[in-house]
Amino acid sequence: MKVQTSQKVSMKEKLGYSMGDAAANLVFQMMVIFQLKFYTDVFGLDGAIAGSILMIGSISAIIVDPAVGLLSDRTRTRWGKFRPWMIWTAIPFCIFYILAFYNPGIHDKELVATYATISYVLLMTAYSFNNIPYVSLGGVITSDIQERTSIMTIRFIVVTIAQFVVQGLTLPLVDHFGNGNLQRGWTSTIILYAAIAFCLFIVTFLVSKERVQPPHIQKKNIRADIKDTFSDVSWNSMALLTFCLFVTLSMWGSAMNFYFQCNVDQKSLYDFLSHFIDIEQESAYSVGFSVFNMTTAIVQFMGVIFLSRYLANKYGKKKTFMVCLSLTAFFTAMFYIPSPTDVSLVFVLNILKSLAYAPTVPLLWAMIGDVADHVEYENHRRATGFCFSGIVLVLKLGLGFGGAIAGIIISMFGYVPGSESVQNESAMEGIRMVSSIVPALLFAVGVVALNFYPITKEYNESMQAELTMRRRLDAQAAEEENDFSIN
Repeated sequence: MKVQTSQKVSMKEKLGYSMGDAAANLVFQMMVIFQLKFYTDVFGLDGAIAGSILMIGSISAIIVDPAVGLLSDRTRTRWGKFRPWMIWTAIPFCIFYILAFYNPGIHDKELVATYATISYVLLMTAYSFNNIPYVSLGGVITSDIQERTSIMTIRFIVVTIAQFVVQGLTLPLVDHFGNGNLQRGWTSTIILYAAIAFCLFIVTFLVSKERVQPPHIQKKNIRADIKDTFSDVSWNSMALLTFCLFVTLSMWGSAMNFYFQCNVDQKSLYDFLSHFIDIEQESAYSVGFSVFNMTTAIVQFMGVIFLSRYLANKYGKKKTFMVCLSLTAFFTAMFYIPSPTDVSLVFVLNILKSLAYAPTVPLLWAMIGDVADHVEYENHRRATGFCFSGIVLVLKLGLGFGGAIAGIIISMFGYVPGSESVQNESAMEGIRMVSSIVPALLFAVGVVALNFYPITKEYNESMQAELTMRRRLDAQAAEEENDFSIN
């Protein structure tokens, strides 16, 4: 067995690994921010039906994701367990991405809903086969605590750039490519994103390495992998946290699109933007929402760079996450307060919310890497792929449920599909609720889940020291067995 003695990672590899998540976020951010509104305003589906499609796509992951985790754990190639999946899945992932945002020109709403469901399920399946090995790869690049935090920090700096592109440039690109034809604009924009994503996946495959290996005497045992993972308190805590986070992010991301078009007074938005940029009044929604999202990306970018690693190294990941998520919940709830004409307050709250949330962005996956180590620490077995697949599963369930809840709530309050539709006060009340109070409560549940997470800064240092010693002894035993078999 080849043993990686150094756990240090070059900047080139950190950046190369990060490109894979930038690629995935060219898809993920579209699903979070634009998928629900695309279904209602381009496909013309009712909000509850559109939300149900998102939920069905996520529920399909209950079968797919654990299978992908077990399969990737048992993959044996000269490139490793997880790296080859980047190149195997790149083409189908990009194709299904394009299909999910393509309008086939069907007029029957039942057939449209069927097409949307099938294409979305295919996209979510491809996402599983790509993203589970990708995040698992992040857990085996290194076991060094600070290096792992550094990788995740750089990863999410790169991701923030992808977020900036999708959230800030999508609507202008749709207008530019479409030139009055909405569907052509969406198709051209998605094809551009898909082409970029494909290239970035190849970079990740070429640059990354796998250094952390399972104990060489570990036998394949699916039942043990499942039991060890699901019985681990740290895994259950992170699973609940991840579910709450992505229900909330999906709900809030979808709702803010409606919030800007329906709840924010367009004349006030135009007047506010005119102080900074020269725009036409009819472009206030598309430009304003893009500027809002770009502000989010810029503030998170700065927060990740200057706060995340510093706070995590000083106070530990758990404590940093709890404080920052509590502040995020508070500022999210405050979005209920602004009147339709109080545009400046909306932007101020967004800056405060984004700054509070920013330090948590890279910590989530670094903590899940620690969870994979904790499962090994407690059970003397490592199942990185299955551990991460379970987290990706609850992530996708959260993504689907968040979009579904947003769609169902606005439908219940009377939202009328169509970008040109005029909404009544009840519909706007539903949009305000799903943009503020409801996601804030779910963020608070995530804070409660963190209370049960046992891996403090001190515990992690002790755990990693023990695991390092075990791996050194395991490597020596493997070398002795290899020498004996040769002789």
